[in-house]
Amino acid sequence: MKTSSPLTFMTTIFRGRRGKLAADLEGAGWDALVVSHLPNVLYLTGFSGSSGMVVTGSSGTTLFTDGRYAVQARELEGGCRVRIVRGALLDGVAAHLQAIGARRVAFEASHLTVSQNAALKKRTGSKAVRKWGATTGVVEKLRARKDAVEITKIRAAAAVACKALALVLPMVKPGVREVEVAAEIEYLMRRNGAAGPSFETIVASGPRTALPHARPTSRKLRRNELVVLDLGAILDHYCSDLTRTVYLGKPPRRLAEWHRAVGEAHQAAVAALRPGVTGAQVDLAARETLRKHRLDRLFVHSCGHGLGLEIHEEPRLARNIETPLEAGNVVTIEPGVYLEGTGGIRIEDDYLVTDRGSERLTRTCSDIFQH
Repeated sequence: MKTSSPLTFMTTIFRGRRGKLAADLEGAGWDALVVSHLPNVLYLTGFSGSSGMVVTGSSGTTLFTDGRYAVQARELEGGCRVRIVRGALLDGVAAHLQAIGARRVAFEASHLTVSQNAALKKRTGSKAVRKWGATTGVVEKLRARKDAVEITKIRAAAAVACKALALVLPMVKPGVREVEVAAEIEYLMRRNGAAGPSFETIVASGPRTALPHARPTSRKLRRNELVVLDLGAILDHYCSDLTRTVYLGKPPRRLAEWHRAVGEAHQAAVAALRPGVTGAQVDLAARETLRKHRLDRLFVHSCGHGLGLEIHEEPRLARNIETPLEAGNVVTIEPGVYLEGTGGIRIEDDYLVTDRGSERLTRTCSDIFQH
């Protein structure tokens, strides 16, 4: 008698995720969801290729990809069916929807283009699918609450970024170019296991620190100037994000006060970070602290964002975000102040929302302003 092999741990994880999604879809009246956003495909199946779509719902989950990924797809621990499509993936998806008799089908409106949507409807046929629905954030809502496996991966990605920052600091000195520091950071992260940076590493110096998303240039670092270092590592598909601001020399009183105020705003936001609190409330805690220092007008972005398979995901910590935080959310806290012609200061760390509050995941270099 042939016995089936036991489910792997990761198969159980992926099936659990899909089970939650299937329940949400059924509750909303959908037979199936067409998933086209690759991070969502990865979250539901473990497939990390560059060409893939998923149909999931009450009839199970099927991954569609092309021949380049045949071996990779069939070795997945995700426990889903795999279809290798010759030609357009949409043809395979359309044929599958007809085969399973799906009558009410949802799709990811933020990720399926208008032309793809039109082609899918045409190839499926109006007699097969009676109702189509545009959905937003269905899978992303599940992704916002990390499980133990995801938290372990983000924690490890944070450790890689922290180590790279600590190792690169001796190189942050007058005469070194911004691009050289950025390249060294990314090399150090890869050397310590990262698949790559979570985003293009930011190294900005002098007046350029007033640009929150400045790209590194050939500009040389100079004495008695600010330097902003914003970096993150991807490890096993999960991202980290970390920012420190240093001053090359003895900082003038004004900038030292700015740095102290940003640090206080950071701690105020962390103190507010717990289940049940909204993203708007966390953002406000940082903003009110900077207002006491008359610096709130220089805080030009939100307080933070979710972190996981993507560098920016749910939940957001910003004005008008009234969704309550949950244990298992992983977010950045990153208040900053920026003034054209003077520069900018930002302090960013990654936090896990816990049952009782939060846990800092980026444990490094708490106070390195004077460098």
